[in-house]
Amino acid sequence: MSMSADAATLPTLAPATAASFESGDAALVTELRRQLAARDKVIAVLKKRVTARDDAVASPLATLQQNIALGKVVALKTQELSRERQELEQALADLGKAQTALLQAQKMESIGQLAAGIAHEINTPAQYVRDNVAFVCKAKQILDHVFDMTFGIVDVARAQGVAPELVAALDAQVTSSKFQYLRKQTPEALQQSLEGLDRITKIVSAMKTFSHPSAGEKEPVDLRELIATTVTVARNEWKYVAEVETDFAADVPLVPCLRDEIGQVLLNLVVNAAHAIGDTLVPGQREQGRIRILLRRAGDSHVDLCVSDDGPGIPEAIRTKVFDPFFTTKPVGKGTGQGLAIAYSTVVEKHQGRIFFEPSADQRGTTFVVRLPLNVVAG
Repeated sequence: MSMSADAATLPTLAPATAASFESGDAALVTELRRQLAARDKVIAVLKKRVTARDDAVASPLATLQQNIALGKVVALKTQELSRERQELEQALADLGKAQTALLQAQKMESIGQLAAGIAHEINTPAQYVRDNVAFVCKAKQILDHVFDMTFGIVDVARAQGVAPELVAALDAQVTSSKFQYLRKQTPEALQQSLEGLDRITKIVSAMKTFSHPSAGEKEPVDLRELIATTVTVARNEWKYVAEVETDFAADVPLVPCLRDEIGQVLLNLVVNAAHAIGDTLVPGQREQGRIRILLRRAGDSHVDLCVSDDGPGIPEAIRTKVFDPFFTTKPVGKGTGQGLAIAYSTVVEKHQGRIFFEPSADQRGTTFVVRLPLNVVAG
């Protein structure tokens, strides 16, 4: 077998080795096989090291890829948890509002029932008293006519000298009892009594109407009448600290709303205005303040109900917190901080309106504006 051509391709073999290879020396072949096997082992070791090195390089890369994938999972989970937290916070806030609204509704229902009972208990005897006073007024007119006739007869008797002792006694009695003064003042006292009784009836009726819960559906409401009723109900809060003025535009139509809830909003605003003025009054140093209630159109689609006072105004530092639940500047026991928060919820959420305030230009006083839509909006 000739291997000269193959020998030429083995430059690493010595000439003697190559010659032996060509002659087919078995020992050489064995040696070559040994060397090849040794080299195969070296190659295997090198291959193993290369593989180990590749694995060493690949392991951090795989870890990095795993970390990146895990980071993405964590980010997605964090977003999901954040969204769920926001949903829970919103649900909690909605629950708080619902609880507040429920308590308010229950309170108004209880007040309505109580007011109805009180109204009946007051109106019945008040009506008796009024009827009796009206009877006395009519009787007084008859008695005055009788007295006039009697004094005419006495004058005739005096002129004719008839029963001079009786006439003198009658003159003395009339003079000592201040009869003419009583005749003059009694009608005025009776009229004031009738006016007072009418006022009692009006206050009781206003309280009953104000506290009567609505049917839960918006209905056309005359805000002029609602304002008058609310002012009457709140009279005890403002009568010692302020005068109340009203100004109603003639073009304001009936407004679709929940009557009792808008009445509650207005009551809160009037009471707050009275308290704001009262906090600045110093006996003997300042006259009573002024609360002004305006009713006007706001374009073609809304009506503005405005309550203004000339109190100290709202400090700029707390203006962003005015409608926050439980925020109040009043001392403990004099305010819960819920009035304006409930007003905001009622106007904005239930009526799709707006409620905001405008500080006066001279920082004296505040105007709260309740803007209600004229179109019925489900709420």
